[in-house]
Amino acid sequence: MKIIVGSKNQTKVYAVQDVFSGLDVSGVDVPSQVSAQPFSDEETMQGAINRAKQCAEIDRDTVGIGLEGGVMYVADKLYLCNWGALVTPEKEVFAASGARVLLPKEIEEELKKGIELGNIMDQYAKRNEVSKKEGAIGIFTNDRLSRQEMFAQVVTLLKGQWEYWGRK
Repeated sequence: MKIIVGSKNQTKVYAVQDVFSGLDVSGVDVPSQVSAQPFSDEETMQGAINRAKQCAEIDRDTVGIGLEGGVMYVADKLYLCNWGALVTPEKEVFAASGARVLLPKEIEEELKKGIELGNIMDQYAKRNEVSKKEGAIGIFTNDRLSRQEMFAQVVTLLKGQWEYWGRK
């Protein structure tokens, strides 16, 4: 069995490799078919599902995995959110969400201008390629949780659902 991740971003590919160790895991660029910066749980989840479905179509006996980061409001506060989706060779879809953390007001203002969070974080944290390394979650948890670890938690939830429901 082959697992294809809907991104070449190494934090996402390594997260899937961590959870599916020993299997053939690779990443391909596929479009999320949602906004470049998803602004709700629903849009972020849909982006992950879209990526996973496209990956599952690439080859027979392939599991597609989509991982998508976004932002979402709870009341009037903006939070980082992330979603993952797993599509089996039989086209079953599993979805799960992970950690959330409050974003500072100044980041919210930049996001409202249409700038992607990854670009904002580079300037905010005075670092390079934050989205390919620790991610916003790493910055705002004082490096206690990295983007790769956050996505690995989501992939663990996906794998567990697939295993559980596959036995039913």
